[in-house]
Amino acid sequence: MAVSVDVAQKDLLVVQNLKTYFPVRSGVFQRISAWVKAVDDVSFTVKEGETFGLVGESGCGKTTVSRSILRLIPSNEGTVFFDGQDVFNLRSNELKALRRNMQIVFQD
Repeated sequence: MAVSVDVAQKDLLVVQNLKTYFPVRSGVFQRISAWVKAVDDVSFTVKEGETFGLVGESGCGKTTVSRSILRLIPSNEGTVFFDGQDVFNLRSNELKALRRNMQIVFQD
């Protein structure tokens, strides 16, 4: 008789309400006239041991989500926790160390 054991997996990556907007500038003084909402209120959780894929149409914000999570580009709102650490509040040297444990695999 096989016994199944439900092992609770801890949350490895938690993204909550992520928003990344880019300004549209116009006029002689290049003032911000509008915002492009590249990522608007994205949330998901990846548990330890899971494989996660972010899929969607071209231009829907997949790369922007990935770059925002790694803080390669700034986000406007939201939180990102990786292995319990608040990614958006890490100092430069802490972020560099954390990035060694994270990876983006692009479709190219």
